[in-house]
Amino acid sequence: MDEPGHFAQGALVAVLTAEPVGRPLDYRAPEGGCFAGALVEVPLGPRRVLGVVWGTGKGDYDLTKLRTIIRVLDAAPLSGAMRAFLVRMGEYTLTPLSVMLRLATRAPGLGDPPGMRKLFRAGEAVPERMTDARARVLRVLGEHGGAGFALAELAALAGVGASVIKGLVASGAVIEAESPRDAPFARLDPALPGLVLAEDQAAAAAKLRAALRGGGYGTTLLQGVTGSGKTEVYLEAVAECLAAGRQALVLLPEIALTGAFLARVEARFAARPGEWHSGQTQAERRRLWRMAGAGGVQLVVGARSALFLPFRDLGLIVVDEEHDQSYKQEEGALYNARDMAVLRASLCDAQVVLASATPSLETWVNAEAGKYARIALASRFGVAELPEMRAIDLRAEAQEAGRWISPTLVGEVQARLDAGEQAMLFLNRRGYAPVTVCRACGHQIGCRHCDARLVEHRFLKRLMCHQCGETEPLPEACPACGAVGRLSAVGPGVERLAEEVAERFPAARLAVLSSDLFGSARALKAAIEGIAAGSADIIIGTQIVAKGHNFPLLTLVGVIDADLGLQGSDLRAAERTFQLMRQVAGRAGRAGRPGVALLQTHQPDHPVIRAILAGDEEEFWRAEAEGRRAAGVPPFGRMAGIILSGPDLARVFDFGTELARRAAPLKRIGAELYGPAAAPIARVRGRHRVRLLVKADRAAPLQAALAEWLGQLKLPGQLRLSVDIDPQSFL
Repeated sequence: MDEPGHFAQGALVAVLTAEPVGRPLDYRAPEGGCFAGALVEVPLGPRRVLGVVWGTGKGDYDLTKLRTIIRVLDAAPLSGAMRAFLVRMGEYTLTPLSVMLRLATRAPGLGDPPGMRKLFRAGEAVPERMTDARARVLRVLGEHGGAGFALAELAALAGVGASVIKGLVASGAVIEAESPRDAPFARLDPALPGLVLAEDQAAAAAKLRAALRGGGYGTTLLQGVTGSGKTEVYLEAVAECLAAGRQALVLLPEIALTGAFLARVEARFAARPGEWHSGQTQAERRRLWRMAGAGGVQLVVGARSALFLPFRDLGLIVVDEEHDQSYKQEEGALYNARDMAVLRASLCDAQVVLASATPSLETWVNAEAGKYARIALASRFGVAELPEMRAIDLRAEAQEAGRWISPTLVGEVQARLDAGEQAMLFLNRRGYAPVTVCRACGHQIGCRHCDARLVEHRFLKRLMCHQCGETEPLPEACPACGAVGRLSAVGPGVERLAEEVAERFPAARLAVLSSDLFGSARALKAAIEGIAAGSADIIIGTQIVAKGHNFPLLTLVGVIDADLGLQGSDLRAAERTFQLMRQVAGRAGRAGRPGVALLQTHQPDHPVIRAILAGDEEEFWRAEAEGRRAAGVPPFGRMAGIILSGPDLARVFDFGTELARRAAPLKRIGAELYGPAAAPIARVRGRHRVRLLVKADRAAPLQAALAEWLGQLKLPGQLRLSVDIDPQSFL
């Protein structure tokens, strides 16, 4: 998007706001004028709202009624490339431009003037009198390290009144201090030497550095086995980017990974980068947003939403573990951060590095076709060796009823304990048990608001819905028949597995890693750091343990149910199972001690299990690609999911049926329409859900056809419609 010149006072300008008004609105430029991309405050009805100058106004409005921009904010503008990114992404995902702008301005206090503000941090004194309220305040401060909070934010997080915090200030347990609102970040030094790399890693780093020096856009798949040093390789690309005076962004799939990663960055560049994720305070988020635009931060490490920061000169985006499902945003604006990173880089002449041991099939196909460059790392970094992979055939194991760890795996775990090493048991199910059933009447306890079974979380003494988050106490009597003492947990979750481990290995120190067991991201990061330092003998975890953690003492990984992900009809089931098992297995043997990965399975001859054990990843991707090509599904075809929801099932279905009757725009591009049909999880938060699925040729103009099709009908009140381009989940 070309940058137009300055708009003089009184000129007609278009201002885009994050309000749902459908398009940019015309205003008069204020005294002193303004410029495209400037953040401004404008009147909208009786309110004042944040907006961005989007260009020249249309003038299709009574010019005598035009209002004037109130003020131009003291903040870096959204560049032409950034505005073009929001437009292009909105067009691709069929997301309104106002919603796109909301993604790009999600930082508190952007309209506040620069200067000083009062922030509250933990002090060293201990209050003479401790109350529950005071303890909550100190716990929040402790979980966020040395971060400072505004008074209102700290009070809200701790659930206390301002007087509680002021009392702690008087006691010295909390410090109140003036702090600059938006100080630049410490400078990173790209000239410092990195680790000594092996020959293949040094060659890979040289290729990435050369791509950065060449300038322009390009995407590279950095594929290497777990522990092969991908991080150290792409940090060399970051060094090249910073040396050229440009900014870099590293996206991580899981907030818990940031602790260890930030330490590696600090060791490499002698300063910490900026962090962007939900665990940051409002003051930290505002500072980083403003410094990204002003060039006051060189490197940002963050979750998928960091992609919308207003970088002044973005030269490199790294998407670590690019295959990870968490890069897909499943609520609000539906997008895949991996794909949008490629789009953003193409618009600002930046390089993209997609790093993974088990790349997504989409990325693998693009690399095979030559659309992406490809760099392979075949060996582990340093003295680490790849783990041995074996299957445990559960059909041949004499396993006790109500037990999930096979005798063979029990023996292997004990051997690791005897050697002073760590073992990990992986089960991708949160909670204690997935189903609670009444033995008297057969009733399975479900959520009142969703078509989903409540999951028992015994550690929390609650039943929880994993769809809407609703919880309720563990009942003593069956809610259907009233029978007391007849409720039974069916199937294992990680908490039940932990119970079995405690019985079998009473002297072992256990650690359970599951996202629902930690009150904050920092608490989870602290637990992971403790495990890496040797605080646990046996680690029990869900898929969170597969995401890049380095546990030096870990030499055994046991997968409790390798068949779990193979169930169902998801077109990516085989791919995801392959990725997850390989990633989990890769946690073992990363510090010079040989590792073993054991997969408990009832299907040792299943093609996916055989591929995992053989380690022939290229053959697996080729076979998976051919199957998808034959079916005409992504990445060899295009799909879009339409999700309708509302409180009245009949109205939702009626609207879906009427949409299906008007499918002529889809037929013109050769697309197929399936549905309407009840979604697999047909009710969430009291709203009935109906899905339609559109399948089209890869070259078909899908978005234009969808827009024409959906634009034929006005959405009735209380109904919601969302469009999911390239759906990852079909629930």
